[in-house]
Amino acid sequence: MKGVIYVLSALAVVGLGFWAYQENYATQQSLREVRQLYARIGAAHARLGMLNAEWAYLNRPDRLRDLADLNFDRLGLLPLRPEAFGRIEQVGFPPEMLPPIMNPVEVSSAFMNTDEEPL
Repeated sequence: MKGVIYVLSALAVVGLGFWAYQENYATQQSLREVRQLYARIGAAHARLGMLNAEWAYLNRPDRLRDLADLNFDRLGLLPLRPEAFGRIEQVGFPPEMLPPIMNPVEVSSAFMNTDEEPL
């Protein structure tokens, strides 16, 4: 009986060792993937910083003014002035749509006295 317990214990130790070995390699693989993701995130941040710098460079007011002057004949762009904006009273809003009548009630005046005013 002791021999069976020793064999089962040895098999359990070997099985747990194999499981721990597999978990170790799975953990190492996950850590490699995390490092790769961090590298990709860092590269994306660097690209974003470069794109923001390019956007700021291309949207310089003096450059945009020169482009507007150069393409004035084709685009017809004018500087913004307060007169170019309208007032809220000038906006034509669509009429407010009433919901459809779902349960119409028929009103009859057959029982009404002619002396009384309708309600």
